[in-house]
Amino acid sequence: MQAKMAAQPIPALSPAPEEWPEELAGLKYAAEEAHDSGLFGADPGPAGGSASESLLNWLFVDLNSYFASVEQQVRPELRGRPVGVVPMMADTTCCIAASYEAKAFGVRTGTIVADAKRMCPEIVLVEGRHEIYTEYHHRVVEAVESCVPVTAVCSIDEMACRLIGRERPLLSAIELGIRVKRTIRERVGECLRSSVGVATNRYLAKIASDMEKPDGLVALPLDILPEALHQLTLRDLPGIGARTEKRLNEKGIRTMDDLLALDREHAGEIWGSVWGERLFHWLQGEDFDRSEAEHQKSISHSHVLAPEMRNAEKDWAVAHKLLHKAAMRLRAAGLWASHIGLAIGFAVPRGENMPVSRFGAPTRGWRSEIKLSECQDNQTLIAALRRLWESRPSGEQYDHPYFIGVQLNNLVPDRLHTLALFDGLEEEQSRTRLLATMDQINDKYGMSTLAPAAMLTAYKAAPTRIAFNSIPDLF
Repeated sequence: MQAKMAAQPIPALSPAPEEWPEELAGLKYAAEEAHDSGLFGADPGPAGGSASESLLNWLFVDLNSYFASVEQQVRPELRGRPVGVVPMMADTTCCIAASYEAKAFGVRTGTIVADAKRMCPEIVLVEGRHEIYTEYHHRVVEAVESCVPVTAVCSIDEMACRLIGRERPLLSAIELGIRVKRTIRERVGECLRSSVGVATNRYLAKIASDMEKPDGLVALPLDILPEALHQLTLRDLPGIGARTEKRLNEKGIRTMDDLLALDREHAGEIWGSVWGERLFHWLQGEDFDRSEAEHQKSISHSHVLAPEMRNAEKDWAVAHKLLHKAAMRLRAAGLWASHIGLAIGFAVPRGENMPVSRFGAPTRGWRSEIKLSECQDNQTLIAALRRLWESRPSGEQYDHPYFIGVQLNNLVPDRLHTLALFDGLEEEQSRTRLLATMDQINDKYGMSTLAPAAMLTAYKAAPTRIAFNSIPDLF
């Protein structure tokens, strides 16, 4: 039986779980045939479970070309046309999303706008509108929740759902995936296509959702897991990007066969962290929850600068605003920063042999980080950012910054926060209350209501942008 069991676009149908769309009759037949033949283990029975190997634990939903699809839903005149979503209308920036019509011409996330126009002369460029994408995100979550509870929102276009009881057998999980896809299109919009993966753990369900796009439906039960994984590449695994792949290659891990041959201890050594051991267990199909002691390790904001903002004074204002936003998120999450980092990308002529940034542009990059006493107040963070700013490189080759990024790292939750040696508890509590009040005011009336004057220059030039890994706050 094939590892990929992909659904075709689903028409509007009754949500009754026993009804399968005609287009998916082959998928249902194949699943039933495999189940009857014993490929998925013994029949778990009506209660759902004497044979754990035939049961699935997670359903993962991934919206396809989400930002572009929302634009096509909101603007019917864009449907069927190549669409590129951009942070600003400038040929020097890049596409942050592309519709499947644009992808057919080779336009991808990170494609420079000038190149996108050359590759696809008919492309329609749309400036990103994070408010609409956030609104549609909440509508999608509501639609999915009408079928199965959402356990975790992983990003603005991804969510994971834990399966329980009668939802866990293979056929039931596939039927549930079909219902989720159909409900999104019926309740949110016909342009909102999604790929769904079901598997024994959340990591594998995410992999399954990526295996067939657009409009895919892929199941990875334990019985076909080894065969399915051996067909993938290292870059198909979430968490393995270009740099991680290069590091793995240097350690002799070049294929999925190499990776899957590792034992648990060796996997931990290769990664140099607990992540390697977790990956080993996940790829075996094991399901376990992460420790409750885990928390977010970093908070970052970045911005591609408009041409008129590419000078030292305005760049500093943008960096200041990015820090202001990150600090508000830090306090809202009950976290404390122990490191702060600043990254600047400097544009170079295309003829120069320089690395290409994640935005697709040739760049000369610089990054620095310093250690802090655990803090979450603006005053300390701004002073640290100023130190980093003053240490940035100078010279003619660094006169054209186009990207700014601020990152708060090695975050510590409230329960593990250590009071600074020379800080009194009363003083810290007073400062915390003041910051909480300021954040409440900014959250209600806009983030420039109470803000350092140095960042106001950048307020309109660096608006809140689309969140790829979190849902943006609407301030």
